[in-house]
Amino acid sequence: MSASLIAANTLRTTEIVQVKTESPTVKTFIMPDRLCSKVKPGQFLMLWIPGVDEIPLSIMDASNGLVAVSVKQVGDATRHLHGLKAGETVGIRGPFGNSFTESRGRVLLLGGGTGTAPLLFLAKQLSAKTERLSFVEGAKTKDELLFIRELNGICNEKSLITTTEDGTYGLQCLVTEPLSSLLDREKFDMIYTCGPEVMVKKIFELTEQRKLPLEASLERLMRCGIGLCGSCVIGKYRVCRDGPVFTAAQLREVKDELGISKMGFDGSRIPI
Repeated sequence: MSASLIAANTLRTTEIVQVKTESPTVKTFIMPDRLCSKVKPGQFLMLWIPGVDEIPLSIMDASNGLVAVSVKQVGDATRHLHGLKAGETVGIRGPFGNSFTESRGRVLLLGGGTGTAPLLFLAKQLSAKTERLSFVEGAKTKDELLFIRELNGICNEKSLITTTEDGTYGLQCLVTEPLSSLLDREKFDMIYTCGPEVMVKKIFELTEQRKLPLEASLERLMRCGIGLCGSCVIGKYRVCRDGPVFTAAQLREVKDELGISKMGFDGSRIPI
């Protein structure tokens, strides 16, 4: 294990300095951490909720010694985390994993749910460097769409497309539905995505049909964050060490598992 990984894997305790409510189910937690404040978009950290559990989280922003993560309440650990306030203590390990590569041409980002968080981080860094930046975000309902104000500040009106399954905001459809016509209408030098794996699989299929470059961040069960436990395996890859960002060529190698099945807490293969 390299010295840098040993340092990253050392648990540091820190205090939450700010909690922001993003939606009825999502909160952003901002904490000081020297190592994680220097990350690149796409990397993740392991957040320890004392007395409860440790969970993997994509990084939503990082600068000036601070790191931010956006967390949806989905289970016991995240329920306890949502109950914490500024001044309370948590633990951090990381940063772990690889990052998105930067493209300076015409780029498209597609986010679903809290998968929008690392893409917002990426969009902020790309906005001044790219020829054109387009963003498609989807959610079940208007209240669950994240970071609309921030994205409006980065993208112009025609470059931000929003979808909701119930039609309460933007187009009434899944986030993947406007993609076919968008890819046929415009030429993109790079496409980035993060969100539910079923969504990622559909985007992968659409970009493969058109032989377009893609980088996708995968969300899988992670217990250790350093490639030892095997809980995040997909094909020959460990998402925590070989990802979480994968290229189209790598996704091609694991397409029989992508969006189909994953490892459960007991080590068994379960359908997604």
